[in-house]
Amino acid sequence: MITRYTSPKVKEPGPKLWSNCLVCDGIAYIAGLTSRNADGVTIDGKNEYEQTKIIFEKHKALIEATGGKMSDFTKLTIFVTRIQNNTEVWKARAEFFKGNFPACSLVEVSKLAAPNIFVEIEGIAHVGKGN
Repeated sequence: MITRYTSPKVKEPGPKLWSNCLVCDGIAYIAGLTSRNADGVTIDGKNEYEQTKIIFEKHKALIEATGGKMSDFTKLTIFVTRIQNNTEVWKARAEFFKGNFPACSLVEVSKLAAPNIFVEIEGIAHVGKGN
């Protein structure tokens, strides 16, 4: 059975677009999230560090909605438009993860959904399995 989880802290996409968080057999799949505000248009965070923190707050809200925690994440894929600022992403990531960090890919892309979106992050977590 696949279950969709939501959080009031994360704007849900419109109908027939995608799900932000699905869980199947105890594995949570979290869609690529950006730092778009609750209106779905405004971009919060002026740089990679701020945007990454906002995104991980959304990941935290969704994984907690499943009954999990940040240490349950096993895999992250991070998309950035300016790879030269990768240390800002790592700095923010270190504020959310301790101990075993999730396996991670960092990929530079030419653009994301809007010109002022510099970071998008998707994740996989094994709910209840982290430290």
